[in-house]
Amino acid sequence: MPDLTLTLELLLFMVVIGGFAGVLAGLLGVGGGIVLVPAFFFTFQALGYDGPQTMQVCLATSLATIIVTSLRSVVSHNRKGAVDWDILKGWAPGIVIGAIIGVLAASALKSTSLQVIFGVLALVIGAYMTFGKRSWRLAEAMPSGGKQYIYSPAVGFLSVLMGIGGGSFGVPLMSLHNVPIHRAVATAAGFGVLIAVPSAVGFLLLTIEPGSRPPFTIGAVNLPGFLVVIAMTLLTAPLGVKLAHAMDPAPLKKLFGAFLILVALNMLRKAYIG
Repeated sequence: MPDLTLTLELLLFMVVIGGFAGVLAGLLGVGGGIVLVPAFFFTFQALGYDGPQTMQVCLATSLATIIVTSLRSVVSHNRKGAVDWDILKGWAPGIVIGAIIGVLAASALKSTSLQVIFGVLALVIGAYMTFGKRSWRLAEAMPSGGKQYIYSPAVGFLSVLMGIGGGSFGVPLMSLHNVPIHRAVATAAGFGVLIAVPSAVGFLLLTIEPGSRPPFTIGAVNLPGFLVVIAMTLLTAPLGVKLAHAMDPAPLKKLFGAFLILVALNMLRKAYIG
């Protein structure tokens, strides 16, 4: 039976993490995973779970929450006709294949390697959020043919290695290919479902050694993290939406990008120094 004090501490941490992630999601439109993974990592580490598979638990738990939040987001956006189903259907097979390969790769890597991968990719995402401009373009239409078959698995693969949904890679990719931002955000929510469902199922089958397994963890998915974060996100995301309508979120998004760069650098420091 897990220690009661430890369990209560875990639940308290998850309440704070879920509440913060929900507000940010509503305010800035950022995917929860980019916040949840480092928050889970530092929480589990503080509670004494710092084994060679700790990052796998963080990725898996984050991806499990994304199933619920992405489905809810897709339904909401679809009611407004914002989801581009042609893009979603065309990219779905590649994203799912990339996600499955990502689970296999993440399962074989050590926690420190996944920390480095998260840190490097988070630096790129943070830099784009801080310095990127909506006017930037790579092309006037989404890639098709050979490029699509390269990009779509890459989105699924890299997202799983970071424990994130479709927003952090999908939205910039679509924006750079002339997809309107609201349509990009809505369609990227669909990417999140395609990434999270197969990867979460795969991580449920992974065996985690005791030093990396917080209380009430099934496979690599921590149930308190999943359930509490989902509940708190649903409660606090509407608050973030209200704040977004009351102020200009653009400067805050750049500020969050800078904050993400600091988080990424700290993750890299932890990986190399401990």
